[in-house]
Amino acid sequence: MKADPAPETQLSAEELALLRMTIAMSEESKARGRHPFAALVADEHGQIVARAGNNSMPPEGDPTQHAELVAAAAAARKLTPEQLQRCTLYTSAEPCCMCAGAVYWTGIGRVVYALSEHALLGLTGDHEENPTFSLPCREVFARGQRQVKVLGPMLEDEAAVPHLGFWKTQP
Repeated sequence: MKADPAPETQLSAEELALLRMTIAMSEESKARGRHPFAALVADEHGQIVARAGNNSMPPEGDPTQHAELVAAAAAARKLTPEQLQRCTLYTSAEPCCMCAGAVYWTGIGRVVYALSEHALLGLTGDHEENPTFSLPCREVFARGQRQVKVLGPMLEDEAAVPHLGFWKTQP
């Protein structure tokens, strides 16, 4: 029996570059003193429509301003529902249930993520600033009335790097 191909082989070189861009952006978020997460929305031609780092850290941050939600909302302000359906949200980590809801409600048709929620929990532990849900985005999307295609996790080792040590040093 032949093993399934690595998930990243399902993406073109251009798509892998977009996913790696979110990982680099998550490092930039970390350098700005924010949680190391980032996302971008690209159209069907790979053109970036919106991008965002994380801005949800207390005390001045809004806890709802996850990178995926911000990028999805920005894309929804620029594109029609028909255009959004052909877009992909690329993200450094699996969208939480709130962000999956934002993707669903904005009408984005596809999600590609690097680090799984399960792997993220292994990096963050029980840190008070990242109380993860044990709810994969696929399960959130499966409850909706329209399909959102999901690819991931992939490039998990690369995506974990910005998180290494971050959650241990926070107060």
